[in-house]
Parts: sequence; structure tokens; C-alpha cells
Amino acid sequence: MPEHASQNDVKPRPTLYPACDAFDQRMLDVSGGHRIYMEQSGNPDGEPVVVLHGGPGGGSNPAMRRFFDPERYRVILFDQRGAGKSRPYAEVENNTTWDLVADIETIRTLLGIEKWVVFGGSWGATLSLIYAQTHPDRVRALVLRGVFTMTRAELDWFYGGAARTFWPEAWDAFTELVPEDERDDLIAAYHKRLFGKIDADIVRFARAWTRWENTLASLDSNGLGGITPAYYARAFARLENHYFINNGFLREDGQILKDMPRISRIPGHIVQGRYDMICPPQTAYDLHKAWPESQLHMVKSGHAMSEPETAAKLVEIMDRLGR
Repeated sequence: MPEHASQNDVKPRPTLYPACDAFDQRMLDVSGGHRIYMEQSGNPDGEPVVVLHGGPGGGSNPAMRRFFDPERYRVILFDQRGAGKSRPYAEVENNTTWDLVADIETIRTLLGIEKWVVFGGSWGATLSLIYAQTHPDRVRALVLRGVFTMTRAELDWFYGGAARTFWPEAWDAFTELVPEDERDDLIAAYHKRLFGKIDADIVRFARAWTRWENTLASLDSNGLGGITPAYYARAFARLENHYFINNGFLREDGQILKDMPRISRIPGHIVQGRYDMICPPQTAYDLHKAWPESQLHMVKSGHAMSEPETAAKLVEIMDRLGR
């Protein structure tokens, strides 16, 4: 799931730090013919924090630097395979959860970081948890927002019709492109068209996929979702659908919660919008119950990390960790 399912920057809020320039930007060659974009900003000698963006396919943006005090933190952002400035753009070959976990370790090793704070929202929270469970000795703390754990129940909520009870008109716009006899599995139906051969159809379905998520991302949504640029929508929708149709490349449904004992001693903060329509609070609550060292912060927000209470709580947590 995305940060916003769009390329819009985080809106300026008084709780956020002023934007700071990156002091290091580069492309890294990784496995499978991919090159990923990575940047560093803030204090080169500060506490390292790696930021994992949503989607899959959402990409990072400079506004994500604003959650961190630039005097305290060494902020590492990167675009996951196929997203943002990484190349080849929108590529799904050699693009799995485990490839991304390996890329995170490649970055950590390259930068000579022993341990770091891992910060992620939505799909970024999923990836943060999987990375921590794979490399628990490399994580100082986890800060998660809008929790998604890649279970069938969560996918069914958003793509199986449950969320339609809140947004019936947006649901109709999302489903009406698909023949009625294929609407029992919209992820599969969209997959067929997002990976078809007619470019105009790919863009049409990519925009519809992205618009459905945009519509439900924030409390102040006008229900329209906007029109996403074709270039971005194509990559976002194809990458996200690729991961979802493969169940996140996890070994079993519910893997993340089952593996929580691996990170039971890692401190963590979970910031969850009480009115999140994309990733409902039940998942965050279940994660908190399975994680003795976690703190759960329910805020009056939807899914987007730019919403005032979510943004304020994330900055507060990072300021506390950075002392």
C-alpha cells in the first residue's frame, strides 16, 4: 500500500522540519540488472535512519526528509526496484520482497552502518518488519505508520469489497472497467490488463487502480482521487499488483505476525490512523499485541502520513529517539 498513492509531496506543517538538501546522491548496481537510487541528507555523523517508501512502487520524495531533525539524523532514502529514479522503471522481473531486503543490506554495508533505525509506512511498514525479522541484529528501532502485513484478509478488505461500504461510488468506478464475471478477483483481473499489450489500456487501468487508493488515502478526500500522470500510474499500479498477486512473495499467509518472536526485543513505535480506510487499525493492534517492546499510537487520521496528527506524532517519536 502507498504513502498516498501519488507523487504529491508531504504538505508543509509546523510540526515538520525544514527541507534539507541531500549531501549524497547516487545510483547503485544491484542484482538482476537493476540500478537503485539512494540518497543521504542531514548530519553525516548523526543517528542513521533508513526510510522505506510505500507501494510497492510509490517511490521516495524529498519531503520524506522533513520528519527528521537534520542536526540529529543521517537520513537514508532510496527508491525500491522499478520505482522513482531506480531503473529499469516499472520493471517486475527480479523484483521481489527478498530482492528488496537484500538491497537494504547492500546499502547498509556500503555505508558502513552497524545498526540503524528503520522507518516505514504502509508497504514500507511491511518491508520494515520483514527486513527486521531477517536481520534483527541490524535494527536499533522500528518506527511504523499505517501498518500493512500483506495478509489475504488485508487484501480482501481493500480489493474484495469490504472497503466499498464506505466509498461505494469510488468502488463502482474501480470495478466497472472489469467484466462482471471477473469481479470476484479484481487483483487478477487488473493484472491481466496492467500487463497486457495495448498501452492505452495499461494506462487506463493503471490510473483506475491508483485512483481507488488515492480516494481512500486521507480524511479530507473529495472522493475523486484525481488524475495521476500516466508515467507514474503505470509503474505504481504494475509494481503493486505484481506484489499483491504473488502475496508479497511470503512463504505463508500471516508470516509477519508468526515471525514476531524474532524481533520481540527490538523497540518499536506504531502510528496508526484511527480512520485509515486502506490499512484498518485492527492490523496495527494485532501487531502491537504480538510485540512486547512496541508502543501503539492511535491518532485521528486516515492513511496518509501528511495528515496533521500522524505527521506530528512521527516527528515527536523521532525527536525522542534522537536524543
